[in-house]
Amino acid sequence: MKKYDVIVIGAGEGAGIAFKAAESGFKTALIEKGHVGGTCLNVGCIPSKTLIFPADRIMEIKEAAKLGVRAGITKIDFDFIMDRMRKSVTTGRNFLKKAIGETENLDFYNREARFADDYVLDVSGDRIRGEKIFIATGSRPVIPPIKGLDEIDFLTNESVLKLKKLPASLVIIGGGYVGVEYAHFFAAMGTRVTLVESGKRLVSNEEPEISGLLRKKLEKRMVIHTATEVLEIKRNRNKYVVVAGEKRSGKKKEIHAREIMVAAGRRSNADILNVRAAGIETDRNGYIKVDAYLRTSRKNIWACGDALGKQMFTHAADKEAEIVWHNATGTGKMKMDFDTVPHVVFSYPQIASVGLTESAAKKDYSILVGKALYSDIVTGDTMAEESGFAKAVVEKSTRKILGFHIIGPYASFIIQEVVNAMANNQSVESVTGPLHAFPTLPELIPEVMNRLK
Repeated sequence: MKKYDVIVIGAGEGAGIAFKAAESGFKTALIEKGHVGGTCLNVGCIPSKTLIFPADRIMEIKEAAKLGVRAGITKIDFDFIMDRMRKSVTTGRNFLKKAIGETENLDFYNREARFADDYVLDVSGDRIRGEKIFIATGSRPVIPPIKGLDEIDFLTNESVLKLKKLPASLVIIGGGYVGVEYAHFFAAMGTRVTLVESGKRLVSNEEPEISGLLRKKLEKRMVIHTATEVLEIKRNRNKYVVVAGEKRSGKKKEIHAREIMVAAGRRSNADILNVRAAGIETDRNGYIKVDAYLRTSRKNIWACGDALGKQMFTHAADKEAEIVWHNATGTGKMKMDFDTVPHVVFSYPQIASVGLTESAAKKDYSILVGKALYSDIVTGDTMAEESGFAKAVVEKSTRKILGFHIIGPYASFIIQEVVNAMANNQSVESVTGPLHAFPTLPELIPEVMNRLK
């Protein structure tokens, strides 16, 4: 049995841990059953945002008439857009492969691994043992038990990236982050999109008024059904028929489309890894349990990234990877602050949020709430942005910022100032006191704070 000082499972965020271990002189093994780079590089952030960027430009051109600019789109080159995305992924993969191959003290196993015993992994027949083990195995799409789904070639966030031809029509099952982002992309490309969500509203983790405005905007470009369950999928010649039922009335409807995409959430990969054989505890959804220091239930085994099922975003995984390495090798221990992890939904309009929603904050705090439209500041008005807004949730007694939520242009740019204030446990005055250049979009932040009540 080959023995290692460090074993890292997963070559997404795990690759960074493996590099640090090898560079520190530890005999290191890095295991990855698929492509190096993890979800973000291969089927997540990098490819999807490479696709969404041109979709945003298309929408800006279409909406330019409100500024007195009348422009037309002569051609949307779907092949070029998809090829550009795939080249970006390939370049990233090749760069990472080269770095792994050139790193001393690092053995790379491009195979599937399963725990066989305490600290022992079976890697497609080879058994290896590690003194310290880091689990960064990520997640995969949830495939709901819909009648007929297993009989068709449906799309997921992974297989959609292989499309060679723009579908004339598409049904997306799921109105979460992935669902609304791809609905935006395909609608901008010219596909007739129908979005079906079983819950009462889209992106249900967001503030209700944000979900409402997003739906209002998207419905100008596609058909949306909420509180609707997909009951069955049938094939009809070269099309699919989606049979869906309204939860309240029970009324059924048929939706015809050339392609079906499933975006019904994520599930843990811990079952593939067989973590229970090593005594590693998981929650009821199969995600690995960790403490505040990202330690699992077994000594010298840590976990990070989507394997935890907490804040499933690349920037959160980056920080978690930094923390697990420090806690495994450094002096003093670092906790992961999940409360100040921001997230962005790259829909159109864009959404950015950090911290608690109003309803969540009310459970534990006496709060103040502030809200302002983009049009309440000069830059928002010059952009003719009439509906976008930001909302703040603040603890009344301390004026500590508990949450901040934005829907509108460049929301992802604006949010960072508030993230910094929250991460440093600062009050409202930390963002209202400093000067903001005039006229700019970040003025939206003090505008919201000045409306707290």
